[in-house]
Amino acid sequence: MIRILLADDQALIRSGIRSLLDAEDDIEVVGEAVDGREAVALAAEHRPDIALVDIQMPVLDGIEATRQIVADERLDSVRVVILTNFGLDEYIFRALRAGASGFLLKDTEPAELLQALRVVMRGDSLLSPAVTRSLISEFVARPADAVAAAGMERLTNREREVVALVAHGLSNDEIAAAMVLSPTTAKTHVSRAMIKLGARDRAQLVVFAYQAGLVSPRDPAPPR
Repeated sequence: MIRILLADDQALIRSGIRSLLDAEDDIEVVGEAVDGREAVALAAEHRPDIALVDIQMPVLDGIEATRQIVADERLDSVRVVILTNFGLDEYIFRALRAGASGFLLKDTEPAELLQALRVVMRGDSLLSPAVTRSLISEFVARPADAVAAAGMERLTNREREVVALVAHGLSNDEIAAAMVLSPTTAKTHVSRAMIKLGARDRAQLVVFAYQAGLVSPRDPAPPR
């Protein structure tokens, strides 16, 4: 059972998403928040698997709510997925840096929303290759960060190669095929890189890779 917390100040949005989720046998809505502060409180109370958090909310916005949820050690199993009306939004990069596991547009098709929640539940980031390229090109094309670059030095050459492929939006299976590895080995490399960098999930690996200059928006996408 995937336990979901909804956080959006628009009752109509919450109602529509809840109706969709309630119809699924493997999904349970454990709470609804109308602002960011309530989202943080309900996350602490219910310990959901995933918090669907709107960016623009009163009292506390979605970015600060995300930051507070991620910073709470008691909630280290909670994954935050940002809901937004905008595909390219400066808030999105800030949300990923705050610890969000990905984001969804509010006009996402119902079937895609359900699939996305299951993707996050498996531990994958909610960043498609197309979204990754757009996001990075728009907001991460900036000078490399020295601290992030130093962190990358802790990785082996193979781990850096794997992180670069993650940053291009490849799944574990696609990484395995590109590097001629087993999917299990590819997953192990990803996991070790996350541990060494202190990345909460694959979405943060993407941010770290671009911040460190390991990859850039000008790099050609690898064959899939």
